[in-house]
Amino acid sequence: MSVAAPAILYYADDFTGATDTLATATRAGLRALLFLKQPDAARLARAGLLDCVGIAGAARAMNPDEMRAELRPVGELFETLGARVLHYKTCSTFDSAPEVGSIGAAARLLRRAVAQPWAAIVGGQPALGRYCLFGHLFASAGAGSEVHRIDRHPTMSRHPVTPMHESDLRRHLALQGLAEVRSLPYTAYGTPGGTHDALQALVDERPDAVLFDLADDSQLEALGAALWPRACERSLLAVGPSSVVQAVATQLAMRPQAPAAVAPARGPVLVLAGSLSPVTEGQMRAARSYEIVWLEPLQLVDGAGCAAVARRIADLLSSGLHVLACTRRPDAADDAVEARALARAGGALLAQVLALVPLARIGVAGGDTSSHAVQALDAWGLSYLAALGPGTALCRLHSDAPALDGMELMLKGGQMGGEDVFERLVHGAA
Repeated sequence: MSVAAPAILYYADDFTGATDTLATATRAGLRALLFLKQPDAARLARAGLLDCVGIAGAARAMNPDEMRAELRPVGELFETLGARVLHYKTCSTFDSAPEVGSIGAAARLLRRAVAQPWAAIVGGQPALGRYCLFGHLFASAGAGSEVHRIDRHPTMSRHPVTPMHESDLRRHLALQGLAEVRSLPYTAYGTPGGTHDALQALVDERPDAVLFDLADDSQLEALGAALWPRACERSLLAVGPSSVVQAVATQLAMRPQAPAAVAPARGPVLVLAGSLSPVTEGQMRAARSYEIVWLEPLQLVDGAGCAAVARRIADLLSSGLHVLACTRRPDAADDAVEARALARAGGALLAQVLALVPLARIGVAGGDTSSHAVQALDAWGLSYLAALGPGTALCRLHSDAPALDGMELMLKGGQMGGEDVFERLVHGAA
């Protein structure tokens, strides 16, 4: 496909998800670029022809009023570009709440920018161990681990900000203002005509959205065949993880990109781990190549304390050591440290370290930490380089600042990556 208007414009509600979708699009053969803030016309013109335009955001941590201010320009850009699919990229676990990162609020706002009166919701991402069957969401608890119903998931059911207490995504989204969500089960994915008729019957009921099951990657083509023709007729809002782009890409006749190897790092590596998930904790224990620096929450949110830690980390990196800077799990005395304030402090820490010592490769673990860390940098975009594992993309940073331009960056959510992902960041991967 070689057209002036992109096929897809996506907004990701956090930065780790944004890079996963960037990786998905690039591996599918789409010309894709991720912007770290709303691009202006000049920046888009310099980027050249793109099939998939991404915008990395932080709506997952916002209240509905903040989300409205954040997303209104996204809808306006979509209309200006003339793209066919507006993808609101959510976490594959759909963790959200009416007052924080409301997917329903985002869908209601962005639907004004498209011509179709209903939104498509894709409920799974099998490549990451996320499955939607008969409207209910299931997720593994780490790469290759046991799959749990999302409301019984050992981590997501206890998420500190948006715990998932409901596995039926229709009920979950109804609490966020999408009262009429119809479900298209995977058993309806038969012949293209049969899928079309089943979908049309649901659309005729005038729902807010149609939820598509996704239990296996083999269903992506049927899903894409149901969505893309409708988007070509009238622009469409699609909500869900990177599987939205996977499905649409099956209809665009692109040549998939061969997997690229990751070369060993060209110097010391810094990883900032703000995630407290059991998966990330296991990855930290397996990180044998790093000097561990523990980050105390109260010290991190204090300006002078953060600067002192930054100098300590920079000194270790300057001596040639790889550094894994880990947020210590708060105890009762640290309860006053609000999660978003802690994530912002992590971003400030990263910016201060990079001002003291230039690095060729860094990593950030944790959705909110990644969002604030990248926003703290003087950079405008990311392009995909290679995969370090499922859901863990290595990207190239684009910046007008010479010290940052070209730096390699891995962003990963708390549930993503194999046990050795931090070691792969140092030593490379085939």
